[in-house]
Amino acid sequence: MKKRKPKAALITLVNVIVILMLLAGYHFEWDFESGSSKSSNSTKSDSMSAMHSDRLRVIFLDVGQGASQLLISPSGKTMLIDAGNNDQEQAMLDYLKLYGIDYLDIVIGTHPDADHTGGLDRVIDHVDAGEIYMPRIQANTKTFESLLQSIKNKGLKVKTAKSGLVLDWDEEVEVTMLGPVRTYESSNNMSAIVKVVYGDTSFLLTGDAERESEADMLDSGADVQADVLLVGHHGSKSSSTLGFLQKVSPQYAVIQVGDNNYGHPTPTVLERLGKLGIEVYRNDLHGTVEIASDGQSYQIMTER
Repeated sequence: MKKRKPKAALITLVNVIVILMLLAGYHFEWDFESGSSKSSNSTKSDSMSAMHSDRLRVIFLDVGQGASQLLISPSGKTMLIDAGNNDQEQAMLDYLKLYGIDYLDIVIGTHPDADHTGGLDRVIDHVDAGEIYMPRIQANTKTFESLLQSIKNKGLKVKTAKSGLVLDWDEEVEVTMLGPVRTYESSNNMSAIVKVVYGDTSFLLTGDAERESEADMLDSGADVQADVLLVGHHGSKSSSTLGFLQKVSPQYAVIQVGDNNYGHPTPTVLERLGKLGIEVYRNDLHGTVEIASDGQSYQIMTER
């Protein structure tokens, strides 16, 4: 009896896995060069079960024309960055329930704009939280006042989001703030910018930071390189300068965008990303996008 060669056995195993996933309704692609896998499914609950608990999960929630990222660490620590606009309040609570979140170790409001912090008041009202970070900038809006009132009602205090902070989140994951580097008149440039590193993998989450903030980060000497980039300001031409993108040098980019009258994402930014060979995912096209890392490679799953 002949022994099966290791290569043949591997091919057979892969074929079996592919058949099982096809029967389960998956579309599955394997990138043998990078060792990363990508899969998609039509339901959010199925996408959850496909991810492993030993991974860092960064979930770019589909909140329409707004932004929200939910992070779950390998040990189960949680972080929420932004929560979409005011009309996404119930959607945010539904997302947290879907992902089994009843406590948030860290909450970050990148800046006071309603499309980023509009849903945070309801989240804080209904979900207990540990630490809350926001940049030192005020906004005379009902949305911002409601958020501050919710924080006060829970007896929480806001810590200042600024460059140089190292957040105590998960001992296996390094979380640092790279911005804002200084004080700006623009609320967009005051955005808290978060870099997350797990093993050999990294994410850069930029809020609505524009070219001025990008330039200051580069001038500060901060290590902005990251494999996954949240494209600044929903793909506006005011962000994602060529020099900044070249320094970040991401393999993947996510644009949090929905139906809008702003022209987001702009053709200029899309063309720039394309010329640099960056693989782009968008909430308006792909729904919720989840990128999970085992510290070496990525698994990317989209809602559609």
